[in-house]
Amino acid sequence: MRRPADAATRTTASPVTGRVLTMRPAGRALAVIALLVASAACGGSGSASEPVNGPDVLRVLAGSEIKDLEPLLERAQEAVGVRVALSYSGTLDGAEQVGNGGADGTYDATWFSSNRYLSLIEGATARLSTQTKVMASPVLLGLKRSKARELGWDSKPVTWNDIAAAARAHKFTFGMTSPAASNSGFSALVGVTAALSDAGEALDQAQIDAATPKLTEFFSAQTLTAGSSGWLADAYIKQGTVDGLVNYESVLLGLNASGKLREPLTLIYPTDGVVTADYPLTLLNSAGAEKQALYGKLAAWLRKPEIQREIMATTYRRPIVPEVRPDQRFGSASLVELPFPNRRSAADELIGVYLNQVRKPSRTLFVLDTSGSMAGDRLDALKRALTALAGADTSVSGTFSRFRNRETVTMIPFNSTPEEPRTFTLPERDADPVLRQIRSYGEALRTRGGTAIFDSLRAAYEQARSSPSADFTSIVLMTDGENTDGSSYDDFASYYRSLQVRFPAFVVLFGDSDVAEMNQVAQLTGGATFDARSGSLTAAFKEIRGYQ
Repeated sequence: MRRPADAATRTTASPVTGRVLTMRPAGRALAVIALLVASAACGGSGSASEPVNGPDVLRVLAGSEIKDLEPLLERAQEAVGVRVALSYSGTLDGAEQVGNGGADGTYDATWFSSNRYLSLIEGATARLSTQTKVMASPVLLGLKRSKARELGWDSKPVTWNDIAAAARAHKFTFGMTSPAASNSGFSALVGVTAALSDAGEALDQAQIDAATPKLTEFFSAQTLTAGSSGWLADAYIKQGTVDGLVNYESVLLGLNASGKLREPLTLIYPTDGVVTADYPLTLLNSAGAEKQALYGKLAAWLRKPEIQREIMATTYRRPIVPEVRPDQRFGSASLVELPFPNRRSAADELIGVYLNQVRKPSRTLFVLDTSGSMAGDRLDALKRALTALAGADTSVSGTFSRFRNRETVTMIPFNSTPEEPRTFTLPERDADPVLRQIRSYGEALRTRGGTAIFDSLRAAYEQARSSPSADFTSIVLMTDGENTDGSSYDDFASYYRSLQVRFPAFVVLFGDSDVAEMNQVAQLTGGATFDARSGSLTAAFKEIRGYQ
């Protein structure tokens, strides 16, 4: 797992890989929200560290959103004699690890927001034993109170079709996490598709095709994206111009309780249904009798009424046991559960349709250090990362993190000065020729000279200003050292604050990066810092894709 780049900043685990992202602090209640980040429905390339073991230790492969239960779980040892060793992983990575037997002997249980995607992985279900649902949180639309009142949605039933019609008419805007990086985004995509296609049973290719035009209308209102629910909440507060969020009920309630909103959110419960996370703690078949006993003790303790009430009070999730009723914060609307794909191919196809057809096109600018210190292994690592994003990585996570159809990608290598930008625009169909061009471009990169970080970062913002606008514009800065040439951070900060339109910069720490200064860049621009100094540069680049 990646470590925080700077202990002075707030950190949250990535939903894709469990790595730690460094982010801008936003208050005490938002620290809770940040821990409610969603495990990935798919995508990512990280791996969980091997857990400690012992006769009283239950080793759990978990989604990173379970982090907010760590204080509670620490009490399980005293309460029932179980030490819980959590190792974080994205849902896809975890599911594939379970399916291929890689979790056997290393872990005793899994704990993701849902086992739905896990059940689609060939071989995974046969390796699972008892499943114990612990809590629940549906994925909903939250709108600013004034906007909900304007649309009349604060006083009458609303369907996903109503929401799609209002989106088509540009009556509101919203933010949502990427379905390729976050379970909340994937659950929302599944739910909306099922509702708009009138699917009475599991989604299939025909229903996805039928719903695609309506999905395009629905997502025409999306103006904010993210790789995690926690980062999305932070970005929503900072921007202030987006009308609402599609997110977990728990995150929306947490935002209302944070005291950071200009106006509270009205939660919309579509009458045609939702997709709900139920957080099943799941025993692996490979677990021995001793571990099975520990699992039983922990599962029973988590479902005790007093513990369920504590989970509800501290995480804004619904209790799962009938003895504990959800309090007034959760309203009185009954939840109808929408159908989920019953084949992995359908789930993967749906994500692909979203990324390459439905969602608005994105514009991404890569500011890449090619100074003399990058020579050798470091430049090779950069080339591998670019090659992976340009389609060479054919794994599921690689497929979902590659450059997308309709995306505009600009490369700005730099050394003592920024070099000439090179822009690639991927077509709506058959992106392979352009992807090959990007791979060739990456292979031709050479190193020389010093490190003009801030001149080059400014060049990227100037390039973005001079190009056609896009709703999803972001900059990736990768450097392996300190600024040695050109303008300073203070010069750049002054320039950035003068801009009328601003974009986030996602900073990849590599080699001997100046951590403090790079954190300043991320905080100034509303981005995040990804630490690849002791890990894979390719994994860091793939992880950032969930935020673009």
